[in-house]
Amino acid sequence: MALSNMQYDMLRREYDRMQREDREEAAERKREVYSKDGRLQKIDEQMASLAVTQAEKLLSGEADSLNELHTHMEALREEKKGIITSLGYDEDFFVPAYRCPDCKDTGYIGAERCHCFVQRSLDLVYAQSNLQGVLAETGFDRFSLDYYTKEKKDQERLSPYEAAELALHVSREFVENFGQTFQNLYFYGNTGVGKTFLSNCIAKELMDRGHSVVSFTAPNLFDIFEKDVFQKDPEAKALRGNIYDVDLLIIDDLGTEIGGSFTSSQLALMLNERILREKPTIISTNLKMQEITDRYSERIFSRISGYYTVMHLLGGDIRMQKKLQAR
Repeated sequence: MALSNMQYDMLRREYDRMQREDREEAAERKREVYSKDGRLQKIDEQMASLAVTQAEKLLSGEADSLNELHTHMEALREEKKGIITSLGYDEDFFVPAYRCPDCKDTGYIGAERCHCFVQRSLDLVYAQSNLQGVLAETGFDRFSLDYYTKEKKDQERLSPYEAAELALHVSREFVENFGQTFQNLYFYGNTGVGKTFLSNCIAKELMDRGHSVVSFTAPNLFDIFEKDVFQKDPEAKALRGNIYDVDLLIIDDLGTEIGGSFTSSQLALMLNERILREKPTIISTNLKMQEITDRYSERIFSRISGYYTVMHLLGGDIRMQKKLQAR
């Protein structure tokens, strides 16, 4: 599971909280049983003292007397078990009701992450992706080429069908090669031609494989940068760190944000930082490549043209086609 430092820290705090609650629950159960028979507390104190004595004798090499101590310890355990059952409690009443009995709410079994930690990691990256409610209706198997015509316009190199077929192929390869080769994608085309849907298909596949993905619309992304730079907002600062570090960043609707020198400089900084870290990024936009320089800068055009696979999606608005078909 590839987690950002911030995400890992969040999970560790959650496990620390669960362990504190486990200890409090065990202590409360002890108090409850002790209040009904004071002998139980004395037995626990004797057992704790014997455990220390055993350890001391092991360290000093006095192994000969360990059998006697072991016999005494077993007798105390049996006495304790008899008292607890006589009071109507199960013999493992003192054991907390762990959320995960396999790792006892530590998140680890030995040096390996427990299955519960892996599942919580998946849940976290889904929750923080801004895609949680979208991905249930997303997947490569739901990307239909039926909405794209095979008729090619004179000025176009590919028909809408061929362009979509190529984009689907490139997207699948992007997923299969993820983590092995560094690649970025730039989807552009008119509204409703499948840019965002393909980005979400990739996101779903990668998150299901345990990678961290986060998606922002361009206005939301630059709002975070603005809050970090001008308002010194701590939450925005943390989010910015995650934007730089997340396995895959998706920027949707680039070009719909308020433009200006700040936006251009922050976009250039972010793109450059992720390229240096070899962290893949997907951009979807209505902007043609030649419009990048006009809206932003030559530097940003250079980064995108040099480090991104550019995919042009053609055709009409699929959402409108679906509405018309539903009538």
